[in-house]
Amino acid sequence: MAERADGSPEKLFLAALGAVSLTAERADELADSLAERGGLRRDEARALVRDLANRWRGDAVRLGERAGDSLQSVFTDLGLVRRAEYDELELRVAQLEHRLRLLEKRDED
Repeated sequence: MAERADGSPEKLFLAALGAVSLTAERADELADSLAERGGLRRDEARALVRDLANRWRGDAVRLGERAGDSLQSVFTDLGLVRRAEYDELELRVAQLEHRLRLLEKRDED
């Protein structure tokens, strides 16, 4: 079902999950660890972690948008309407009923 290639929905979901769970404190700890093990300066490591977290968040947003588009397509295929469309039609019907009552009342007079 989910392909296992780079950029797959599964990888994007896991990246998004990681970004959400990565708190500022944890990000600092990770940056310190990277600085110690990778020979980076602490500010470079923090910038790297911050950049990765921002990228993950961006991927999560895009994944959510794609999922929303896919769901909307399925809903349309099933013949379902959006709530806003339903509310608009309901308002139009109420307006037409009101106009009809006014016309019927005028004819009675």
